[in-house]
Amino acid sequence: MTGQPDTPLIEVRGIGKSYGSVIALRDVSTVVNAGEVTCVLGDNGAGKSTLIKILAGVHRHDSGEFLVEGRPVSFASPRDALELGIATVYQDLAVVPLLSVWRNFFLGAEPRKSIGPLKFLDRREGRETTKRALADMGIDLRDVEQPVGTLSGGERQCVAIARAVHFGAKVLILDEPTAALGVKQAGVVLRYVAQARDRGLGVVLITHNPHHAYPVGDRFLLLNRGAPLGSYEKSEIDLAELTSQMAGGAEIEALEHELRSVNAK
Repeated sequence: MTGQPDTPLIEVRGIGKSYGSVIALRDVSTVVNAGEVTCVLGDNGAGKSTLIKILAGVHRHDSGEFLVEGRPVSFASPRDALELGIATVYQDLAVVPLLSVWRNFFLGAEPRKSIGPLKFLDRREGRETTKRALADMGIDLRDVEQPVGTLSGGERQCVAIARAVHFGAKVLILDEPTAALGVKQAGVVLRYVAQARDRGLGVVLITHNPHHAYPVGDRFLLLNRGAPLGSYEKSEIDLAELTSQMAGGAEIEALEHELRSVNAK
């Protein structure tokens, strides 16, 4: 990616997507800047997955503008997004559990060495490069030959993040990376999200958990039923208000009032 220093890595303006008569996303706007984390929050059905798929090149938007460093784009495939440095780590990670950590790290891009006309898998280069890339992110694995399926969920997420950084991602989209993790493992993943941000990447963190988003987030986009519920800089909202909006503060207050009325009878 190239462009002016102040130009967002990604900007969407009034973006929308429909599937037949079903409106999955409408009038959504946000930006992703280098060295910042943009958090996209919402419950199931809020439109988070649709937004990810548009940014990742899986689907094309129907309306609005999608800009990458100021240039309008409409991706035909995920490869188009990758070529512009946009990498997506999905919740299921798409790893091969029985393959080693380093083989998963290079999956589809394995290093080769030549002996005459023959090419062979360069295992030593693969292991050393993987160890070095993980160490650069502060990830210390005992053995990169161990099957990736033996790692914890948090460790697998961290390997996927390090892989994206190593292969030149400028924007890292993380799909619910802490959803299936306990408190300690979620903290480990969030630490590496912050490291990716501090290395100058623009990060899009998709989550339904404001307690995970707020510590690392610089910007918060709240979605509800495919539409924006609010968009805030960190200085404009605190954790309590973010949590209240996510939980549907007005609806909760109305329910509490209703329950108090019932109990008083």
